Amino acid sequence: MDESRAARAMAHRPARLSARPMPTSPPQPPQSLPLAPSLGPLLQAAHAGPDPGGINRRTLFIGLLALGIGVAAAFVAQGLLALIGLITHLSFQGRIGWTLADPAHNALGAWVIAVPVIGALIIGVMARYGSPAIRGHGIPEAMEQILTNRSRIPLRVLFLKPLSAAISIGTGGPFGAEGPIIATGGALGSVVGQWVHITPDERKTLLAAGAAAGMSAVFGTPLAAVMLALELLLFEFRPASLLPVLAACATAAGVRTLFVGFVPFFPMPALAWPHGPALLACIPLGAVVGLVAVLVTRAVYAVEDAFDHLPMHWMWWPALGAVAVGLIGWWQPRTLGVGYDNITDALSGGLSGGLIGPALWLLGISKLVSWTLALGSGTSGGTLAPLMTVGACLGAALGHATALIFPQLGLSPNLAALVGMAAIFAGASRALFMSVVFALETTWQLPGLLPLLIGCGTAFLVSSLLMRQTIMTEKIIRRGVQVPDTYQADPLAQARVRDYASRAPVVLQATQQVGEVRAWLDTDAPGSRHLGYPVLGAGGALLGVLTRKDVFKAEVDPSQVMGSLVRQPAVIVREDASLAEAMRKLAVHDIGRLPVTAQDGSGRLVGMLTRSDILAVWREHLLDQHQRGR
Repeated sequence: MDESRAARAMAHRPARLSARPMPTSPPQPPQSLPLAPSLGPLLQAAHAGPDPGGINRRTLFIGLLALGIGVAAAFVAQGLLALIGLITHLSFQGRIGWTLADPAHNALGAWVIAVPVIGALIIGVMARYGSPAIRGHGIPEAMEQILTNRSRIPLRVLFLKPLSAAISIGTGGPFGAEGPIIATGGALGSVVGQWVHITPDERKTLLAAGAAAGMSAVFGTPLAAVMLALELLLFEFRPASLLPVLAACATAAGVRTLFVGFVPFFPMPALAWPHGPALLACIPLGAVVGLVAVLVTRAVYAVEDAFDHLPMHWMWWPALGAVAVGLIGWWQPRTLGVGYDNITDALSGGLSGGLIGPALWLLGISKLVSWTLALGSGTSGGTLAPLMTVGACLGAALGHATALIFPQLGLSPNLAALVGMAAIFAGASRALFMSVVFALETTWQLPGLLPLLIGCGTAFLVSSLLMRQTIMTEKIIRRGVQVPDTYQADPLAQARVRDYASRAPVVLQATQQVGEVRAWLDTDAPGSRHLGYPVLGAGGALLGVLTRKDVFKAEVDPSQVMGSLVRQPAVIVREDASLAEAMRKLAVHDIGRLPVTAQDGSGRLVGMLTRSDILAVWREHLLDQHQRGR
């Protein structure tokens, strides 16, 4: 903290009580107190303590676990994709096959309507009698477990979620495979974290690592997967949690190459480097897509609310939503299934566009309606691929319209589709950087970097102004779960104890009798109303800290000396330590005050720090945020 800030902090804090002699036996607080030799190791141990955000051996251990989870998530992803392919082949072609198939290529005619309904009926039974946790699109459920259940996901979810998702998608559900795989990877990380003896914070890291590894294993996007974990799951940016997630994502992407090699997930024609007018055109494009993201989010939860009012058990809701999926799929077969080819076609110009071209508009709107009704019914599915299908179609259509009306701008439909694909997810989920990096990693189109930043940033801004929650948080917010929406440096980690501690503490001497101290505490003398006091022994050595409750215990004889009441050495903090370290000690030891010792390591008492002193930092922080400059 600089001098001006320290001075301002002193001005915001109430005046400190100076040490005053007690009426009966005046103890003057010494200015230089030696550390008692016998207590030195204990006090040094109390001062020590690992920084939970730093790198240590535990980080290496959690990183190795995350690496194994990354390998497992990659194989789970390939297995789930194969299972989806098998169910798709059986449901729509009546034959056995293990590759992802396009349900649009079927000869079922109107009977195609029944296929999603049958799958949804199975999912309803699995959700009711297996686990309701398989419902939904995965990421919000993982967020809720992190925030409310110490990152514990039941073992049965690890098996039921991928199976239900394979049935849902394989029977024509308009979802991508990535959402269920993310949920399954998160469940895998959580289960490992429950088997191994680790802390809840480390289990959260493994859950996020598994979820991100699942995404990386599907798309081959390790960096975007790390950003997903940072923006939607970890709610923090610490090396101790970042590195294990990075290890899991890189490992999963590496294992994926053994199956598919190094190819972009969404291949598209090479983009030209955009110039000024095209970059400016990305602003209104991002604004329109951001507005659509808001409308889509509200539509999803409006459908959920409508299902909540139906006079039937929720296990039947997915089947009801699947009727709409089947009807729309009969009319527009490309809306069935994962639809990754739809995104590729929208990005590469494989769909006819223009201001009134039917293919892009029909696919985008029909996919949106089908997915909204299916997801709102509570079936097992995801959000990323359907949203990006809608965004790519919208962006490509707007790009064709712009090229027709304002050709001088130079905004190509391919670039507009890329921006639309990423911007709609950025607006709906507020995962801004994940959306940008995902678009780059799945297409290998570096010229799209600046347009993506502009378009996604604009969509993010529009969404933030028009919608408080996101498609990921609305559901759990309604359940009363508070979701962090800002990530910032801890003010306590930036402030030092010496700037906030009382510099002249009122002390008690070990040789004073309890009766005389009680008499003084019952007066209105300066310092007599404190809740705790350091106790000094021979030579001014710090013996411990006693509270008013310790002094007034009924079983304590008034003739006893204060030193006899000290049962354990004081937990101390050095004046050069951060307030974050001090706060950890207060919380871990469940105490309300800390003796402050000199930074030279001598152990001499130089002050006292209380919880109210630490609150002064937050008061200053709030003033910095809300007080206008003069």
